[in-house]
Amino acid sequence: MQAASAAKEVGSEAQQPGGPTEDENLDDELKHTLKQQVLEITTKVEEMERQVSEVARMRTSLRKTKALSNKASVTLKDREKDKAGVNKKHQQLEASRRDAARTKRMTELMRQLGTVLRQITQHKWAWPFMEPVDVQGLGLHDYFDIIKKPMDLGTIRDRMDAKDGTGYKHIQEICDDVRLVFSNAMAYNQDGTDVHVMAKTLSEKFEEKWKTVLEPKLQEEETKRKQEEREANAKEAAALHAAEEAAAEKLAADVGRQLEELDRQLEELKQKATPKCRVMSIEEKRQLGHSLGRLPADNLQRVIQIIAQKNPGFNASADEVEVDIDAQEPATLWRLHRYVQSVTNFKARAVAMGSSPASNKRGAQTTAEKLGAKRGRKVSSP
Repeated sequence: MQAASAAKEVGSEAQQPGGPTEDENLDDELKHTLKQQVLEITTKVEEMERQVSEVARMRTSLRKTKALSNKASVTLKDREKDKAGVNKKHQQLEASRRDAARTKRMTELMRQLGTVLRQITQHKWAWPFMEPVDVQGLGLHDYFDIIKKPMDLGTIRDRMDAKDGTGYKHIQEICDDVRLVFSNAMAYNQDGTDVHVMAKTLSEKFEEKWKTVLEPKLQEEETKRKQEEREANAKEAAALHAAEEAAAEKLAADVGRQLEELDRQLEELKQKATPKCRVMSIEEKRQLGHSLGRLPADNLQRVIQIIAQKNPGFNASADEVEVDIDAQEPATLWRLHRYVQSVTNFKARAVAMGSSPASNKRGAQTTAEKLGAKRGRKVSSP
């Protein structure tokens, strides 16, 4: 991240150790303060990176939700999209209304099925199936070996009328039990017997009524139920999508504002890390250029390093190195000035101790003379 790299840049600038002590522009207290500020900003940057990752995750989740919605061919009208942000209470109210309407329709189907069952039970052959089989009274000792789930029309009617929660939950359950009554009778009684014929006849009448009257309406109800569920799921997904999108937008805006604040703090930190230098006068520049030209050649590399630190375009590897004093920043000029002073002071101390570096190197050759012996490179100043 740009802010993170900037923080590292400021940190390295505040902690740069290179060169003599005289080259340092910040005292220890300022260095410590800058380090603490860099650490604080770096921590903030890491938190920003985490929040940016969260924004990216939310964006990805939103794209997946939208893709799934398109795959399911779920479409919402504009007015439905406007209602996507309805609160949970309103959604629950809508769900209650749907359930009430569905219950009303199912009650009507139950009523129609009740009419069909009355027609069956009023048939002259219905009497054997109105009550549970009297297994003991009729001596049917093998009945439960053959019939695993006994059922009769009277029991079905009682469950349909039950108010204690034991009644049927769905019309299909009633249909299954009616079929079970007749299939049990035909399974236990051999084909051709009276009970078998009576059960088969009533079963056929029931299936005819079921297929012509009840089954089409039941299928219509099932289709309507699935459609309502799809619409409800679509509205819920739209509401969730809108909420997540709003949260992502808010988080992105917050991150943007915090990054702007970090950029501002980093800029202030850079200003603190950058020394405020007085502009050199023309005379001071002339004296500096003269002093640089008189430096021993062994000190040339350090001069080049100082210039290159603030001037990335400076070609220090060229055969001829030309130093334009007027083109350098004030901070660079003062660093060169301090470096010249440090070298001069060192020479003075060496002379005072009776050991001149110049005499040890067969004379005090100037920088320009030494460079003539090193690939023809030279330093010139205006």
